[in-house]
Amino acid sequence: MTTELSQRFWETTRGRVIGLLRRGPRTVEELAAELGLTDNAIRVHLATLERDGLVRQEGIRRGAGAGKPASVYALGPEVAVRLSRAYAPVLTALLEELAGRLGTGQVDPLMLATGRRLGASLPHRTGSLEQRVRGAATLLNELGGDTAVLTDPSGYRIQSSGCPLSAAVARHPETCRAMQGLLAEMIGSPVTQCCKQGPNPRCCFAISSAA
Repeated sequence: MTTELSQRFWETTRGRVIGLLRRGPRTVEELAAELGLTDNAIRVHLATLERDGLVRQEGIRRGAGAGKPASVYALGPEVAVRLSRAYAPVLTALLEELAGRLGTGQVDPLMLATGRRLGASLPHRTGSLEQRVRGAATLLNELGGDTAVLTDPSGYRIQSSGCPLSAAVARHPETCRAMQGLLAEMIGSPVTQCCKQGPNPRCCFAISSAA
């Protein structure tokens, strides 16, 4: 599932379940009653949402009678980030402000250092250079990329059909430096940027096997 949930998702039953849980935790029976579905149908949807990290069980609730306690479901801890659409416009506005105050020449190294700082906070990849490159490519996929690792006589290329920071990169190409710094920190070797920029940016980073 992508980081940002699409409008079509909200029109599905699972989207409606998420919408209800945003207002507060609920049991299977409560969700079923509000959506006009059977308990079993709700359990199927909850199982999928749990697998995707959107929903989690948050204890049980005992009723007034002697019946079986009901499991209570709530949103997962990372859902607020995935529901938000504010990050891209805020990042873009921040970059515009930085470029206006510092100039593009100073924003480039700042973004590179930002990526390195982020990479330093993550578990470092180990193993051969190829294993580290492939591990970094997996991380890029987790951030919203769609990458492939290509080999050539000079080393490796991490190439993507899109860009996790496309909304910002389209207007501020220097944003790519953040991903370059992140990958360099994760791989432990110099990374050269070869990204396709413009309205539909695509990531491309080269890593020399001679490094």
